[in-house]
Amino acid sequence: MMAASAPAVPEREALAWAHSARFLTTASRLDQLPVTDLPEIAFVGRSNAGKSTAINTLAQQRRLAFASKTPGRTQHINLFAVGPKDAPDTLFADLPGYGYAAVERAAKLRWQQVMADYLEVRRSLSGVVLLVDARLGLTDLDQRLLAFIAPRVGTGEVKLLVLLTKADKLSRKDAEAALRSAGEALGALATEHADIGVTLFSALKKTGVGDVAVTLRQWVRPLARADVTVDAGPGA
Repeated sequence: MMAASAPAVPEREALAWAHSARFLTTASRLDQLPVTDLPEIAFVGRSNAGKSTAINTLAQQRRLAFASKTPGRTQHINLFAVGPKDAPDTLFADLPGYGYAAVERAAKLRWQQVMADYLEVRRSLSGVVLLVDARLGLTDLDQRLLAFIAPRVGTGEVKLLVLLTKADKLSRKDAEAALRSAGEALGALATEHADIGVTLFSALKKTGVGDVAVTLRQWVRPLARADVTVDAGPGA
């Protein structure tokens, strides 16, 4: 279930591109993020879905994104520049995980609002990667997030890829069932303009890593231009 209109990107090229990711900045509020013309790909998901681990695996780096043994520790939006060192063509955005009960309620509410604002109004947002534990499938919170971004996905303004993480913990039969279930859930978002995909992913066995790198590179490749910039000043 993958829409692809751009020219094919070789896996080796895509992996090298993802490997170039490096820390750019961190922000606790939307207005602290830099103003940029670069396409931005946001990584979102429940606190225990393996989001930071997936980012590190995709970038082939151990410590790019903070992967804590305690879910809910990421409390900022972290941006990573991707592409040539002197001329990045994409930004990865690591958003705080949601749904972890041990996080203090006031912090949860604050971050829910920050994430909602980011996903709704961030002009440079061009893609969302939603990480879902393959063993659990799309939870109610995941469904609510999908419903929230549906208007931008439906118009084609924002692309969507669902990664079913920890796929190595499933049998082949269960993995196929997880794909079918996720595909059915995403069907409600399908429109003529929507670019939606779903794939199995395992950081342990590297399942899906190459395919994901190719998809994300293909998302932004048509948008990569010499004139895009990142302004150090804040803004949505």
